[in-house]
Amino acid sequence: MTHLFMFGSVLQDTPNVDPEENSLSIMDLLLSGGTGAIVIISILFVLLFVAVYIYFERIFAIKAASNYDEGFMEKIKENVASGKIEAAKILCAQTNNPIARLTEKGISRIGHSLEDINKAIENAGRLEVYKLEKNVSILATVAGAAPMIGFLGTVIGMILAFHNLASSSGTADMGVLAEGIYTAMTTTVGGLVVGIVAYIGYNHLVVRTDKVIHSMEANTVDFLDLLNEPA
Repeated sequence: MTHLFMFGSVLQDTPNVDPEENSLSIMDLLLSGGTGAIVIISILFVLLFVAVYIYFERIFAIKAASNYDEGFMEKIKENVASGKIEAAKILCAQTNNPIARLTEKGISRIGHSLEDINKAIENAGRLEVYKLEKNVSILATVAGAAPMIGFLGTVIGMILAFHNLASSSGTADMGVLAEGIYTAMTTTVGGLVVGIVAYIGYNHLVVRTDKVIHSMEANTVDFLDLLNEPA
């Protein structure tokens, strides 16, 4: 009984020691990889900024190009059918979207052959498509380059980690080695995050641009059908 009592007293007097918590913030993780990792992360931040800027700049431009009055083409048909060519041109000039600009190009060619009108509209359409797709290819480049840049940072970090192990004749602390490896892996994670954001943004812009292009083509066909109607 005496031994049990003494053992119980020892348990009561022993302080509660919490296991040490190893927490690491994202900022500490990004800055603990050395100069090489910091340079790679900085490049990825720049690419992320470029991707986000291009996405929102293009999405606003495409949204502006998508603003289309459903009654616009009906008014054009009425003016052209009644011979009010100048009124149709003024209406196109007052409407700021690709469809109006293509229609104005076609109206300005009235009197020429239908083939000439079609060719003029096609040339103007190529210019409008170029305006819609401006800088979108940069977004695609970022989507492909960012993961590779992140992987490059990881490879460099792994080389340095194993170089330190070799320099210490294989007696390096495994904790230090593991820390170097997982720190190097952060560049791959950063590259994948930037690549995924750019890839999703690129595909969304492509879908929105295609909708505008299809609308341009449909209205161009309507205009050409109007000119092809018998008098």
